[in-house]
Amino acid sequence: MKSFICLFVFITLALSTVSTAEINNTPIIGVLAQTLRTPLPQGSSYIAASYVKYLESAGARVVPVKVKQSRDEYKRLFNSINGVLFPGGGVNLTSSGYAKVAKTFYELAIKANNKGDYFPIWGTCLGFEELTYLTSGKLLLTATNTSGVALPLIFTNDSAKSRMFRDFPADVMRALASEPITANFHKWSLSIESYNKSQELRNFYNILTTNTDGKVDFVSTMEAYDFPFYGTQWHPEKNVFEWTEPVIPHSPSAMKATFHMADFFVNEARKSSHRFSSKEEELEALIYNYCPVYTGKKSAFEQTYIFK
Repeated sequence: MKSFICLFVFITLALSTVSTAEINNTPIIGVLAQTLRTPLPQGSSYIAASYVKYLESAGARVVPVKVKQSRDEYKRLFNSINGVLFPGGGVNLTSSGYAKVAKTFYELAIKANNKGDYFPIWGTCLGFEELTYLTSGKLLLTATNTSGVALPLIFTNDSAKSRMFRDFPADVMRALASEPITANFHKWSLSIESYNKSQELRNFYNILTTNTDGKVDFVSTMEAYDFPFYGTQWHPEKNVFEWTEPVIPHSPSAMKATFHMADFFVNEARKSSHRFSSKEEELEALIYNYCPVYTGKKSAFEQTYIFK
């Protein structure tokens, strides 16, 4: 009996060692840039700094994914980073540089994950909408009165066993369900009706939360069934890092919700084993090479990275 216990302990420790070794504790996540409507002297594309801070707050580093690069450059970057975030914004879902880059990374991620190469994608607001288009091949959005409102989430029955929410603390889940702590800044939404009519979306994404503007019920949080792809129509990063709009919630529970959302996605990125080919290439790619500028006086973002 004693030898059996020793053997069990040895196997358990061995498995724990293997599991720990497989976790990447230095994850690097790409954030898509998008073209400015009016180019500035500093450059013509941008990333809101709040997305960078959001990911960094949970232990990731960030690489900007710039527009107007070659597919080979994007493929090389894809093989170097551990996940990608499609941020919110206001560009065309089908023809913009943002849309074309998102399509490239989406296709690479589908191919990689099908081969057992774990690579997560997160879409926020515009990024959420982009995911619905990339998966369905159609523009299925409906106009909603949701441009500047904080809402509680309406959880579906599937949310409790979802990858995203199943390990959230009970108090955070209660706050998300009962307090208006999710910031919405979108004019278009994926209605429940449109989701139900799309076989591609029904088969690919599981609805975790919904919301309503009083007239249209829409999907507010989703995750893919078979891929580590996630989307929120709302902005988890704004609660902590944006202050330009009074509607953005800054309560303690709002802060906790932001942390747990960031923590979840960064932990997904830790499951990716992608690496840069050299330390020099990695350091050159990091967003630390760029300086954010204060834009809070004239835009919705407190700070912005601007790229040539």
